[in-house]
Amino acid sequence: MTQHSFADIWEAVADGLPDAQAQVHGDRRYTWSEMDRRADGIARTLLDAGVQQQDKVAQYLYNGPEYLESLFGIVKAGLAPVNTNYRYTDDELVYLWDNADAVAVVFHGTFTETIERIRSKVPRVQTWLWVDDGSNPCPEWAVPYETAAGAATERTVPPWGRSGDDLYMLYTGGTTGMPKGVMWRQGDLFSMLNAAATVKFPEDASPEEMRRIVAEAGPQQVHLPACPLMHGTGALTSFGAMDVGGSIVTLTNRHFEVVELLDTIEREGVNSMAIVGDAFAKPMLRALDDAPGKWDISSLKLIASSGVMWSQETKEGLLRHHPMMLLSDGFSSSEAIGMGQSVSGGGQGVAKTAKFALGPRARVVSEDRTRWVEPGSGEAGLVALKGPNPLGYYKDEAKTAATFVTIDGERYSIPGDWATVEADGSLTLLGRGSVCINTGGEKVFPEEVEEVLKQHPSVADAVVVGVPDEKFGEAITAMVEARPGATVDEADVIAHVRTKLAAYKSPKRVFEVATIGRAPNGKVDYKRLKAEAIARI
Repeated sequence: MTQHSFADIWEAVADGLPDAQAQVHGDRRYTWSEMDRRADGIARTLLDAGVQQQDKVAQYLYNGPEYLESLFGIVKAGLAPVNTNYRYTDDELVYLWDNADAVAVVFHGTFTETIERIRSKVPRVQTWLWVDDGSNPCPEWAVPYETAAGAATERTVPPWGRSGDDLYMLYTGGTTGMPKGVMWRQGDLFSMLNAAATVKFPEDASPEEMRRIVAEAGPQQVHLPACPLMHGTGALTSFGAMDVGGSIVTLTNRHFEVVELLDTIEREGVNSMAIVGDAFAKPMLRALDDAPGKWDISSLKLIASSGVMWSQETKEGLLRHHPMMLLSDGFSSSEAIGMGQSVSGGGQGVAKTAKFALGPRARVVSEDRTRWVEPGSGEAGLVALKGPNPLGYYKDEAKTAATFVTIDGERYSIPGDWATVEADGSLTLLGRGSVCINTGGEKVFPEEVEEVLKQHPSVADAVVVGVPDEKFGEAITAMVEARPGATVDEADVIAHVRTKLAAYKSPKRVFEVATIGRAPNGKVDYKRLKAEAIARI
């Protein structure tokens, strides 16, 4: 268990590789020494504003250099960063920042008007750092980010010091309840990332030893988080690249543009990329198929996905364009990182949709949490992950006790994912219990049906919900987004599902929608779509 915070590690990288590239955003480029000093300025500004040890600082930002740079500054000051979903409404932002006890917020200028409306409702927030994005002038109540970034000429260290016990706060949820703050020790996150790193540090390495190791290894991968840094997939994969002296490339468009993505991969020689399943991979595949040979993606060694299912069909298509890259599909959540993984490519074939190798710390437990599920039994159970795990949910002891459970003397995280264990020990993911549909006494997991729906030639995307039904309790209802130029035939779609799944899992109704409306992390608002389905019926 390392006792280093991320700030300790990244400062060692900056000392070992001062002139190496750290961040790229369009025409903007920063070396490690530049990012280090600018982060010192952010830390100094926060300290001068009177923050206390482990105070919470929210980041209300799109992807860009300021996100990771300000996070570096926050952890330098011994504070806890709080991710903020930039799609949240006024009331959701007030809830989040109040729940997190945030005392400062770093925000893009485009959010100024939103903050003006809610500032009086978050009186605990005393410091506002305004990032100029050309949208609004800096309000009088905020500090220009560039002024803060230039506020230090030497390394900034808080009077209370730093340690691996410092928190990284990862707020999650919103589709099945109010967001919860998952409390991770930075030392535990680093240990997990370090175990899979291209350059590894001894657990007890001193900052001087880490500096020597990165200096000898030289600059590492160029990583592109195509998904938002405000979510765990984008942030944690970037942390892993930064830990070993890598460079982070962010896209300049605030909405996913596949042409910009492919242009950037080729221009910057991107080696690894983080996406969220088919929401990113399908547009990428369509662009490559429509213009064969237009983009050179040979620099890509790894595309990593987590958060939603990534279909076998899409993986196969991408590998036709670059057979030797690896496609990693991680089965993780904010409160349980490393439950399972599947790896495709590199000449090794393609993993099936929702098929994972159980992680070395993971097992499947019965619904009553009293026994382990036997491989090959066909019994559905809950995936349980042994530590290192989060300390719990911030200010929510009941939810913490329900999710983090001691079994056979070991503490496990059980976030609610259902799965079966095959005879060979592999995992077949069924879905999250919170959106499970009970129809006629049978449990149906929406994700399983959704993946089959998306295999229909007329369906681009799909979500399955349960609506109240007198006969079945809940009736399975599909909301589908058609492929461009296609027409959705309800009877044909239902018949297609019945060829792949048991009849009770097939939709009773299929409704076409203009768009499923996925968030930047690929997830959907089941509540909204369920309400729309009920209204349609």
